[in-house]
Amino acid sequence: MVKVFIYPINSLILADLVERFGHKPLTMMSQIREKVTSLSLDSPPINITPEDPKLGLKYAAIEVPAGVRGRMALIGPLIEQTEAAIIVENPPTDFGCVGCNRTNELTKYLIRSKGVPVLEVKYPDSDEEARDFVNKIAAFLESLPKEKTETEEKAKEEESAEKEDKE
Repeated sequence: MVKVFIYPINSLILADLVERFGHKPLTMMSQIREKVTSLSLDSPPINITPEDPKLGLKYAAIEVPAGVRGRMALIGPLIEQTEAAIIVENPPTDFGCVGCNRTNELTKYLIRSKGVPVLEVKYPDSDEEARDFVNKIAAFLESLPKEKTETEEKAKEEESAEKEDKE
């Protein structure tokens, strides 16, 4: 199972596709759920801890708007976990809008510079393009390694032990 970063970061459509192919989508929704169900929040309407602004500074300079740092406090840890990524270019806002173009550009830059496999696709404008869109994503997700079962791992360990014994 590969941890796949999706952009737009809150796209339910992409998250569902990633899960259907046996991988873990890294989404904003999971980060927010952790925040609001965590005991570290004293006043839930504020939804930040004293450490959040400091964490945001790890990804964005002090000169950038506070909203960018706040979003990066949530998105940055996901980028660090990323093993692959899907970036959809020019999506409509109802496909999954983050709400800040500066954050969007910084997020895409950090993902591209991470050196993980990245699929960049254009948002479809027709039914034929939509089929191609889903097929490209499916092919990308199928090309990623699946989680090995325990029996496969044990078999490989036994094979390597046998080889060592023979040598």
